[in-house]
Amino acid sequence: MQNLLDEYEAKPVKADQILEGEIIKVGKATIYVDLGSKGTGIIFGKEFFRAKQELKEVDIGDEIPVKVVNPDSEEGFVELSLKEASQEITWGKLKDKKEEERAFEVKISGANKGGLLTNVSGVSAFIPASQLAPDHYPDVEDGDQNRILQELQKLVGQELEVKILNLDPEEEKLILSEKATQENKIEEELDNFEVGDVVEGKITGIVDFGAFMRFQGEEQPIEGLIHISELDWQLVEDPSEIVEEGEEVEAKIIEINGDRVSLSLKALKENPWEDVEDKFEKGEVVEGEVTKFDSFGAFVKLAPKIQGLCHVSCFGSKKKMHSTLEIGEAYPFEITLINPDEHKIILEPKHEDNS
Repeated sequence: MQNLLDEYEAKPVKADQILEGEIIKVGKATIYVDLGSKGTGIIFGKEFFRAKQELKEVDIGDEIPVKVVNPDSEEGFVELSLKEASQEITWGKLKDKKEEERAFEVKISGANKGGLLTNVSGVSAFIPASQLAPDHYPDVEDGDQNRILQELQKLVGQELEVKILNLDPEEEKLILSEKATQENKIEEELDNFEVGDVVEGKITGIVDFGAFMRFQGEEQPIEGLIHISELDWQLVEDPSEIVEEGEEVEAKIIEINGDRVSLSLKALKENPWEDVEDKFEKGEVVEGEVTKFDSFGAFVKLAPKIQGLCHVSCFGSKKKMHSTLEIGEAYPFEITLINPDEHKIILEPKHEDNS
């Protein structure tokens, strides 16, 4: 075993290798480091000034981590970098924290309109506003950026518990999340609810795919998603047409999955499809307004919140469909299929020569 250790110790150092050494001499702009059997290292020049702050806190006899810059300088010393070694070790520890999903506290040092600024072991870090816990999220009506900044600035000086969301040592980017530390707590809160419960809350954000709603748990707020398909019975293209940020609403819980909860507004609204077969029947010719084109065909409004689909194959091509129909105009269509359970009505254009 000793032979193996001696062989390992005798191996020459390589560039970028991380070592530990003992400070044996401190000069005005030079530090000498004993590397044992690997020789004597030197921190000088730009590497000395890069690590000037760290070097203020060390003295002769201290063990320090160093990174090999040049294994064999002209003077016979191993050129070292304290700064790069410290950074590499720091990023390694941060990577471990991320992989272990370890929570830790940080002190907020600043804020901008996008989130909060902090520092982890000398590395600048950012907490996006979207990654704040519900009770710290800047709940500002109309999304006013100046007011959001004012709310975020109230957190400067406070300590928050966070987890690492993303890190990139090469870009020196470290993104943190306070919300991620709440997952277990949110799961515990959601144990007090079940699918089918109706909750009251406030719309906190609107996105292309739906809206976020915050409601109160026993000990803390819970944020759930109302998918765009659950906002209303009608076809919704823009969620802001149905709800407004800051609006108080009631929603029904339709799914609980871990720390995530899905909500529905339309589940509390009258279902227009329940009696659709009383209003329409297969083979009937109806007049409907074209509301939208997509790759499948044309959507046609037949009644409030009831739309049917006229497939593109009825026209032979998209080009022909667009030249035949115009959005906002009404045309006669024949109903070829009604399926209330799937909220589906299939139509065909009723041409004059078919009458």
